[in-house]
Amino acid sequence: MTDLSPTRRQVLIAGGAALGAAAFAGWGTASASPVRDPFTLGVASGDPLPDGVVLWTRLAPEPLAADGLGGMPSKAVPVEWQVAADERFRHVVRAGAEIARPESAHTVHAEVSGLRPGAEYFYRFRVGNEISPVGRTKTAPRPGARLDRFSFAFASCQNYPDGFYTAHAHLAQEDLDLVAFLGDYIYEGNGQGSIGRGHTPAAETFNLADYRVRLAQYKGDADLQAAHAAFPWAVVFDDHEVENNWAGDISQPDTEPDQDPAVFRQRRAQAFQAYWEHMPLRRAQRPSGPDIRIFRRLTFGDLVDVHLLDTRQYRDDQVAGDARLDPSRTILGAQQKEWLLRNLSGPTARWNVLAQQVFFAQRDFTSGTADSFSDDAWDNYYVERNLVRSKLAQASNPVVITGDVHANYVADVKADFEDPASATVATELVGTSISSGGDGTDQNSGDRVQLAENPHIKFINRKRGYVRNTITRDSWTADYRIVDYVTRPGAPVQTRASFVIEAGRAGARQV
Repeated sequence: MTDLSPTRRQVLIAGGAALGAAAFAGWGTASASPVRDPFTLGVASGDPLPDGVVLWTRLAPEPLAADGLGGMPSKAVPVEWQVAADERFRHVVRAGAEIARPESAHTVHAEVSGLRPGAEYFYRFRVGNEISPVGRTKTAPRPGARLDRFSFAFASCQNYPDGFYTAHAHLAQEDLDLVAFLGDYIYEGNGQGSIGRGHTPAAETFNLADYRVRLAQYKGDADLQAAHAAFPWAVVFDDHEVENNWAGDISQPDTEPDQDPAVFRQRRAQAFQAYWEHMPLRRAQRPSGPDIRIFRRLTFGDLVDVHLLDTRQYRDDQVAGDARLDPSRTILGAQQKEWLLRNLSGPTARWNVLAQQVFFAQRDFTSGTADSFSDDAWDNYYVERNLVRSKLAQASNPVVITGDVHANYVADVKADFEDPASATVATELVGTSISSGGDGTDQNSGDRVQLAENPHIKFINRKRGYVRNTITRDSWTADYRIVDYVTRPGAPVQTRASFVIEAGRAGARQV
């Protein structure tokens, strides 16, 4: 893959007008545009298949308009798209049009097919004489085709008022085939922070208009737009896309009207609608009221299977104490659990990835014989976690990737977490936040307790950033890329630590 140099990145995000006369190659004479400057939220691609990808944009000349409609007229607007083999669009290979409709906030999800497997492409949109920024994407290799290298990054948790998206600016410069975003793309609260990036609206989001505005605010960030334009993404949600710590049909305990499950389901439906509108997701992921099927699998040749999970929508409510040991408790729900276990039991790629939201390995926070665990993680669903762990032990080179906790971790997944000498059956790589929690620190005092009480945890770091992963047939290298500060722009990026997992040998070692 060709490296994205700063010059090339500038071309990709500068917009069609910057490409000069060549930008119009393959398109006929433009008609008058119904709006000016409609592409304020950039472009994105996602869920690559061997023959195609999803291309996304939204028409929003006034993205923060309080009604959530982006300043668009209440009528359908045709949007043309092109895919080319070169970034100057001299060799257009696919073209078409989608109708951006007001009931979907004038978003576009073009499911392009007929592309070559494992190939790099460039794409753009046009409305009238307005041309979007240019994005770069890549299709997946054919399932079963030999693949010697795959590179991707994963990230999560980008609270807008907490910090600048400097990590995304650096992420956009990496050499990657995919970005996996593991949840908390937005935060639903009313936080204003102290760095001039307060939430819009300045209140908690409850209705469709507010969720649309909040998502538009986040997607208006130039660094986030650059990361979306540089690579295809695979996205899943966690809790803050709807409400903090929700579980199934149950809202977080508070005094809000959505304590009524029927009211919460209505809120969830509106949150899911806005989320789908703003993500490069396929029609198969379009929500039906309060329900959305976000769990799915992406395959990259014979090298990598990525199982994207949903650990929110089907889970039982969080409980305290030994109630977590109840064997009937679920975090996946019956249908998703059956799907995952079946996938892991069948033919799989050389490396099997569980891309999911909350901490998988056991994590005891208390010194001595007493113990305490997070009620928002797999520890709260003890029996089902152990079932999935046992199935992972039978799979080829299993690795769990996780977000949520605003810290970097590396953990061995043990056959018995109470016995450090038991077999290591998988590896968990946990990524820190993009900005949530502010600047962060290397470690805190509680981390020393965690490392002592959980010998299977090998590494903790609390700076901001993302995890870059290079997978070959023989090994997986995870580079923990961090920035020292996010409360002001401009921080350089560095690799805080690197870990290697050898094929055929579960567990990570620091290099």
